[in-house]
Amino acid sequence: MKLQKAIIGKFFPSQLAASKEKMGNLFCCVQVDQSTVAIKERFGKFEDVLEPGCHCLPWFLGSQLAGHLSLRLQQLDVRCETKTKDNVFVNVVASIQYRALADKANDAFYKLTNTRTQIQAYVFDVIRASVPKLNLDDVFEQKTEIAKAVEEELEKAMSAYGYEIVQTLIVDIEPDEHVKRAMNEINAAARLRVAANEKAEAEKILQIKRAEGEAESKYLSGLGIARQRQAIVDGLRDSVLGFSVNVPGTTAKDVMDMVLVTQYFDTMKEIGAASKSSAVFIPHGPGAVRDVATQIRDGLLQAAHQ
Repeated sequence: MKLQKAIIGKFFPSQLAASKEKMGNLFCCVQVDQSTVAIKERFGKFEDVLEPGCHCLPWFLGSQLAGHLSLRLQQLDVRCETKTKDNVFVNVVASIQYRALADKANDAFYKLTNTRTQIQAYVFDVIRASVPKLNLDDVFEQKTEIAKAVEEELEKAMSAYGYEIVQTLIVDIEPDEHVKRAMNEINAAARLRVAANEKAEAEKILQIKRAEGEAESKYLSGLGIARQRQAIVDGLRDSVLGFSVNVPGTTAKDVMDMVLVTQYFDTMKEIGAASKSSAVFIPHGPGAVRDVATQIRDGLLQAAHQ
């Protein structure tokens, strides 16, 4: 017998509850489960709200149970399609958490036929009045304000029917698929533009630094060449003065001509000895040496004067 009841309770809970209620009515006793209240009527008129526990219900005196009312927290998800200020259709999903009030159980039981449909109607009304005033980006940013407006309107309306609105959340905002794709493309283009600007700035800095480095390098190279020429001039001056002192009767011009001619022939020798040197054509004859010497001497004297 116990095994049979266990099987019936596991696979047919509603039939078992109905059989218990019939037996309770037979013995004028009813059981009210935890987090639930029962509505007691007498000859069809509301009489009392029964708390959880065991109660005497003399059916032969016209007393009966009109039904049960759950006091547990319930949740209703409402999907509402509406249009934003910039003409974008979106689906707004609101999650409403509510429960019946124990001290207003008779209002919650008798005043509303379908609680969920009533809540859904109020949610539609508030969302379709709030979202069309905002652009799409503002809807995402101000979803907390939208949820607060829905909660205030529901609290004001449902409190008269014995229900408490615990919390209202805007859990999702879904634009049209084409709109989402366009928004992603706009975001990607903006990020690519920022990346291009950063890359251009980096290249600009590199070019500036490279130009500064080349300028510094050329400046230092110029200093080196100037010092080299100065050293050459100083060396030639010392050589000319020393030769003039040691060889009486020679002038500075004679010594300079001899030095330049010697350097000229050394240069011709190096050009001819190099295997990979390019051909150099210069005027060469008995009077060419004097012309070359004059040109070189004039150039060195001008550099020394500067």
